[in-house]
Amino acid sequence: MMLMVAGAVHAQLYPVFTQYYFNELMINPAYAGANVQLSATSTYRNQWINFPGAPKTISFTAHSSFFHGKVGLGLMINEDRIGSYNNKDITTAYSYKIKFPKSTLSFGVQAIFYFINADYSALNLIDINDQSFSNLRRFNPNVGAGIYYNRKNFFAGLSVPFLISSKFSSAGAEQYQNYFIRSGSIFLLDPKGNFKWNPNILIRLQGGQPMSMDINNSIIFYDVFSAGVSYRSGDAVIGFMSLKLSEKLYFNYSFDFTTSHLAPFSSGTQEFMLNYRAKITHAHKNLDCPTYHSYRE
Repeated sequence: MMLMVAGAVHAQLYPVFTQYYFNELMINPAYAGANVQLSATSTYRNQWINFPGAPKTISFTAHSSFFHGKVGLGLMINEDRIGSYNNKDITTAYSYKIKFPKSTLSFGVQAIFYFINADYSALNLIDINDQSFSNLRRFNPNVGAGIYYNRKNFFAGLSVPFLISSKFSSAGAEQYQNYFIRSGSIFLLDPKGNFKWNPNILIRLQGGQPMSMDINNSIIFYDVFSAGVSYRSGDAVIGFMSLKLSEKLYFNYSFDFTTSHLAPFSSGTQEFMLNYRAKITHAHKNLDCPTYHSYRE
């Protein structure tokens, strides 16, 4: 019945993450090296729990600054399973930083190597010989760019992760240009800075889709623990937290309470993140690194 009434189907081909606010490299290549020290992050996302064929994503990112903090290099590897698709992508990012006395302006570019695999053999097709649903294996490179400005308690960014729109198959799998607009601030709630308020926002613009927006708010306690809530327009209300396990290790968790028409069929979305940070002795000598909940040193 869904196939009969659908005029067009646009599949989700690139992973969607909730915890980009802990790892901006997921959406903006200009963020590479913003933490100065080496920052390595593993993420697992289980989207729309109990919904058959829903996305499950494993991600690894790593980035660091080099050449006295003027250059950032980053790497991101994703494996995304959604329905009949099992996609993998490798992204390399480069950023160049212009440093001012109290702020930094970064320009970034990225190259994406996208491997698309689809096995339609498990689908109940009306016509098993329909060539629109022949198994798909394709390599699709793409490029992206971004700008990132930050000072200690404020940041703003604009990124286009996919500059090239492309269609992968006659079954409706398409990849459109994505535009992300990001900004956020940190406000002290007490004179000593033990309690802070961190509001931030993400605006998504994508071809073929309506504009969507994330409004995020969190409270930071002693730079050790933070907890907050987000609203994603037309999709979910999100609760999230972060915990400092040691000077180098941080744990983050989020749960999306689905508010869209999928709510009766889904038990929400979980996302887990583990972040490790450490200085590279020769590359980061005499450089200050921002704390986990700051935008600049």
